[in-house]
Amino acid sequence: MSFIRSPVTIFGALNLSAIAGSTYYLRSHLIYNLEESEARSDEIEGTLRGHIGIIEESLDRLEGKATEADRGKKMAEYYGKRGRDDLKT
Repeated sequence: MSFIRSPVTIFGALNLSAIAGSTYYLRSHLIYNLEESEARSDEIEGTLRGHIGIIEESLDRLEGKATEADRGKKMAEYYGKRGRDDLKT
């Protein structure tokens, strides 16, 4: 039992617990950052898709293909849709 009281064993145990604690902290911080990044990307993607819908509707109006009833349909469709929804088949 004298090996438990030796300074090398105590410092080794402290070192391992410090490494485990810092690894856990960094992992949780990384997961948080990944979730935040994904949320920002989804928001940007929705905005870009909405702008594409606005541009397509404007183009349809300029070409004379759209009616008043079609106004806002593409924009609403693109805003509500996400890229990863297309991948689920």
